[in-house]
Amino acid sequence: MSTRTYQHPARRGRAATVAATSGALVMAATVLPAAVLTVPDTTANVAPAAAEALRLGTGDVAGLLRATGLSLPALLLAVPLAAVAARRFSACSVAAAGLLLLLAGIGAARFAGSVPQAGFVRAAEGAGAGIVLPASLVLIWERRSRALAALWAGGLVCALLAAMPVALRLVPMSRGDAARGPDWHRALAPTPWPAIAAVAAVALFLFLRGRGPWRLPAPRHIERGQLVLPLVPSAGFAFLAVVAADGWSPGARLAVGALALPALLALALACGGDASVGGPHGCAVVMIATGLLTYPVAAPLAGLAAVGAHARGGTGVPLTPFALAGAAAIAGALASLRARPKAGVLAGYGLMLAALPFGLATGRTFGLADGLAGGTAGQASLCALLVPLGAGAGLALAASLRDASAGAALFGLALLFPAVLAGQLVVLSLQASWLVRARPVTQAQQLDALAGGYHVWLAAAAGALVPLAAATVRAGALAGARSRARAAARAARAGARATGRAAAAIDPAPGAAAGEAEAAAGPGAG
Repeated sequence: MSTRTYQHPARRGRAATVAATSGALVMAATVLPAAVLTVPDTTANVAPAAAEALRLGTGDVAGLLRATGLSLPALLLAVPLAAVAARRFSACSVAAAGLLLLLAGIGAARFAGSVPQAGFVRAAEGAGAGIVLPASLVLIWERRSRALAALWAGGLVCALLAAMPVALRLVPMSRGDAARGPDWHRALAPTPWPAIAAVAAVALFLFLRGRGPWRLPAPRHIERGQLVLPLVPSAGFAFLAVVAADGWSPGARLAVGALALPALLALALACGGDASVGGPHGCAVVMIATGLLTYPVAAPLAGLAAVGAHARGGTGVPLTPFALAGAAAIAGALASLRARPKAGVLAGYGLMLAALPFGLATGRTFGLADGLAGGTAGQASLCALLVPLGAGAGLALAASLRDASAGAALFGLALLFPAVLAGQLVVLSLQASWLVRARPVTQAQQLDALAGGYHVWLAAAAGALVPLAAATVRAGALAGARSRARAAARAARAGARATGRAAAAIDPAPGAAAGEAEAAAGPGAG
């Protein structure tokens, strides 16, 4: 006699759904930080050790920094191609390929013995991250769960806000003694554990997902073409960004970054009305705003904190404000489930716009000289900037993804990281120009110059946020108008078919009746 306990099919179905949802959540929670942690470049912190190990001259260190900065350009180039592959083939296979490439780059980091090898390692890491990010989004989208999509959006914002402080903690600034400093290879791959955890999570997700019909419908040819459309401007922008790092003046680099943003916005608005890549709430424009106001705001702030802590013999970057900002991003994303999408997007923009004046109002003495080294008052001022910024970005991004198609979400993701690179070019160029103008002698003067450039960047970001909000409303209205036009056309076609069927029911053979009448009249009747 069998001892197996009978389980109702509905209960088995609910249990399988809960297990698959849990696997998707764990997968997203590990894949997002593993991918975004490839963006920060902390090679400048171990430059003395790297120069001694590679036998570089003083002028060759800039070439090393250019090579190790290839991860972000490689990532933004890989995202559009991986988005097409994740819709055309199995998203799980694409995610596995991206993670394997990421792990290969991390594993090869310790064996890099020249500047080209270091650049190749960083480019491989960025390409792997760019492959796995859209694949993870498709795997989440296959669950058809608004809560999971919101958590993915909040997790992405959290990773963008916390990536640089975590990287600076793992690779602290060197004291100038190459022999006692950390191994410079750590800057190429600060830690392998997030990527290893992501591989385990994807394997667990494959086990828990089961054999259900989770595949999304195959994209049409026009949708595949539109998904790969951002590749051309992204490739040009990435090339200019790499070339601009080779001896260009701060003003020239600033022009490259500032001109990239209108180009990205024009691309988002041009394709925003299409149903396959245009979300009803302007998710492509919100992705641009998220990329511009998360990593480019948090990363330089973490760098300033590292400089301040180093000048005062501190332990490193204070992680509490950035952790609270990440938690606020996830909370804001979950709050979007309770709000109307359009209201959630506008509220998110309002929170981000309100956060930037707090950063501008933070005095140099109060917020940087005291707080960035770990003071309680300074950490409170950092929270005043970062927490509403994270909450607003998470709320706006999650709300904009509501009712959007997978193609629209992937198209927006392809525009997010070019916006990150553009923001980084702008803020670093402003800080470099302030350093050239101030000509600092002491570390305190250098910190003040860097803070001055950062404050100008916050003012510029606040100014850019207003037209981005207006463009989001415009894109949503355009998508809504085209959706209503398509619905009206479908209704007209349905009405025409119904009228034809009604006419056929009243007179089933009008053609036959006409033929009989003509035959009765004879051949000469015409």
